[in-house]
Amino acid sequence: MMLSRLMSGSVRNLEREFMCTVRLLDDTEYTCSIQRDAKGQYLFDLICHHLNLLEKDYFGIRYVDPDKQRHWLEVTKSISKQMKSQPPFTMCLRVKFYPPDPAALKEEITRYLVFLQIKRDLYHGRLLCKTSDAAMLAAYILQAEIGDYDPGKHPEGYSSKFQFFPKHSEKLERRIAEIHKTELIGQTPETAELKFLQKAQMLETYGVDPHPCKDVSGNPAFLAFTPFGFVVLQGNKRVHFLKWDEVTKLKFEAKTFHIYANQKEDKKIILTYFAPTPEACKHLWKCGVENQAFYKLEKSSQVRTVSSSNLFFKGSRFRYSGRVAKEVMEQSAKIKREPPEIHRAGLVPSRSCPSITHGPRLSSVPRTRRRAVHISIMEGLESLRDSAHSTPVRSVSHGDSFIPRSRSQVTDSGDRTAVISDETYSPSDSVLPTPVAEHCLEPAASRQINGAPCSIEEEKESEAGTPTVGNVAELGTDSRAAGPVQSAGGEAALSETEQVNKFVLSVLRLLLVTIGLLFVLLLLLIILTESDLDIAFLRDIRQTPEFEQFHYEYFCPLRRWFACKLRWVGGLLINK
Repeated sequence: MMLSRLMSGSVRNLEREFMCTVRLLDDTEYTCSIQRDAKGQYLFDLICHHLNLLEKDYFGIRYVDPDKQRHWLEVTKSISKQMKSQPPFTMCLRVKFYPPDPAALKEEITRYLVFLQIKRDLYHGRLLCKTSDAAMLAAYILQAEIGDYDPGKHPEGYSSKFQFFPKHSEKLERRIAEIHKTELIGQTPETAELKFLQKAQMLETYGVDPHPCKDVSGNPAFLAFTPFGFVVLQGNKRVHFLKWDEVTKLKFEAKTFHIYANQKEDKKIILTYFAPTPEACKHLWKCGVENQAFYKLEKSSQVRTVSSSNLFFKGSRFRYSGRVAKEVMEQSAKIKREPPEIHRAGLVPSRSCPSITHGPRLSSVPRTRRRAVHISIMEGLESLRDSAHSTPVRSVSHGDSFIPRSRSQVTDSGDRTAVISDETYSPSDSVLPTPVAEHCLEPAASRQINGAPCSIEEEKESEAGTPTVGNVAELGTDSRAAGPVQSAGGEAALSETEQVNKFVLSVLRLLLVTIGLLFVLLLLLIILTESDLDIAFLRDIRQTPEFEQFHYEYFCPLRRWFACKLRWVGGLLINK
């Protein structure tokens, strides 16, 4: 009997718990047992305790639902209620709000985690840069991971055994090795990581989280939120930039996303875009609300619940939970403890960041194989479409558009192989996908996850439910959306029928609200004039000269008129 009770009790405990695995930025995994009613904050605090991380407000937990839509785990809600799949759950820790100045972070452990995130961004083509900057960034990674150049340990061509970008050339490999051999001697891993962060921070696409959309003309664009405002990217250019002070409202309806802003000289604009799905549009809206609150507000007490609707009571409601950037910096300044020990990844193989794995050299792929896997050059931010965070662009470039990048492509008459110019390096410009393994060398169109190039298992990195190679082909086509933004004329492209329907709906809502207000006012008036309630504030109102005048000159005659009409109608009904 006792044994059966113990067994039944343990079964009930198991039913109240579930297993959760979180993939960290160094690709290690943290697995724990979570109570079924536990909120997101509990899991997030467990991970931060595991990492000995205090400056945790820059980070978040991300997951993918069964429909392949990405989400940030909300810390105020139950984990099990947010998940649409069955346990065990798999999620990942990522940078959610990039620090505008990584060097200003108080602790080295925080800088190291941000370094891992930006290195991941570089590898997946989310951080675009010139060739010279790309070589310097890769050299810093080499110095941080393998230390000083040693001829005995690092033979000729050693830099080609590391994969820093989605694609790159032999010339770039040689330049990386040259910088590592000559310019970085003696730098500790901490110093190399700090220099890497300072260099990456200066890039125009530092921390940009591009959301693929289409404008009203069907052109692709990427919408992104930064510490300084809202940006729209097309190719390598920023075609719109709105400071957070200029943005007055973000809202969405189904797949349509609207940005309302007031610019200089009271110029009002409305930007309209279309996301691939309603879920993607809602995620885009939530990211915008959170970024605006985090970077714009002075105090978290100023955070308000926002609605996605433009009229009164329709739409989703959402509230950012957490401290704002200014409070985070103030809190970080108060940290006074011995710096925690950092266990760097070193040469441990990485699933999603092969810059620390020894893979085949890009140039070693036979020419026939190159031709077989040749893909067309993707413009601009094509490979950025699946970024997993939101963040800052260097403030020095605010107000100005990105300078269009010139791409000198040398064409070989034999097989028309494009070559990246020395002036500009864009990871998505290379001819070949990243050479991870033989089975991965397939056309890029069949290897996209949620619309993003996935040269390895990485965005398996992400979480349970991420699509596999077999089922993402049609997904890639759908999410290829994203394009420049139109201003106030954007809504003109909506069909006339849709515009009329929206107008009628708005008028009906306004009419309902007006009737409701009139009804409330009528009730209040009747209570004031006809009721015997002896309440202080009612008594005070009744004793005012204005109310007495209204009562005797207007209300009493109106009441007598209504009474007369009612008696007349009653008489007609009785006579019939």
